[in-house]
Parts: sequence; C-alpha cells; structure tokens
Amino acid sequence: MILKYRMLSDENDNFVRDFEVLPEMTLSQFHSFIIRSLGYDDCMTSFFVSDDCWNRLREYTLMDMGGDVAGDGEAPAPMDTVTLAELIVADCKRLIYQFDIFSDRAYYLEFVDAYQPLPSLEYPRVAFENAPVPDQYDPDAVNPDEGSIFEEMMGDFDDFDGDDNYDDEY
Repeated sequence: MILKYRMLSDENDNFVRDFEVLPEMTLSQFHSFIIRSLGYDDCMTSFFVSDDCWNRLREYTLMDMGGDVAGDGEAPAPMDTVTLAELIVADCKRLIYQFDIFSDRAYYLEFVDAYQPLPSLEYPRVAFENAPVPDQYDPDAVNPDEGSIFEEMMGDFDDFDGDDNYDDEY
C-alpha cells in the first residue's frame, strides 16, 4: 500500500504538498524526505500526533530525549521507533511537523488516502505541489506568489469600496 499525506502551512494559504509514502517508513525517514522535498537544511524537528482540532498529543523527536521532558507524564519518543503504518493503525491521522522549534513554526499533515502503488512510480514522492515553500529561517520573508486564495477572490469586490454614488434604496 501507499499512504498519501497532504501538507498545509498556516503561513501561506496556497501552499500544498501531497506526499505518497510507504507505510513502513519511520517518522525519522519521513522527516528526511520532507526536508529534502522542501529544500530545507536538516534541523531540530518534532512530529506531534494531533487530534481533530490540531491539538498536540504525543511528541516524536529526532533524538531520544529520555525522561519526561514535557512534564505531562509521557516522555517524547524517538522518531525512528514508530512507522507511519503504526500511526494509521492507532487512528492517528493528523500530524504536526514542527520544523522551527524556536519560533514554533510547523506544517500540518493529514492522512488522506491509501491505495495500491503504481509500478511505474518510485516512492516516496511528491505527488502534488502548489505555491513556493515558506522560508525555513525567516517567517516574515514575503514571497510574491504567497497570499490567500480568499483575498484574491474577494479582491474583485473592492470596486464598491468608497463609492458614495451607489444608492441601494429603491
């Protein structure tokens, strides 16, 4: 089987990546694939399993942190100890990929489908991409292709702003 995950960013409403990956891939391997596909430098990262409201639940780190670092009674587990298949079986379909721990920047990944692999394709792979990748180091870096689809669509309605000659009474 192939697992399909969709990645979104809260920094750019147009940013989308669809990843097709093998279920036996560990979170550590998934991290390496994501970093390569985004063109980012390797960095300290964490995956969080989340609930349906994107609340962070269980943390997985690149290195074994040992002990109860979070103070919640459950120590973060190393990324190389769990596979994507194990998460799917445990009904963990949403992941938060925190790539900048100092500025609390993250991507949001959701499991969207599972299907048979196509023999003509190599996995893992980026199946779909839209919009440039947010800058890894500068969250304020503005890309001219960024923006909200909503804002673009609503831009057509700006023509009515400030038009005092418009009379809506009959």
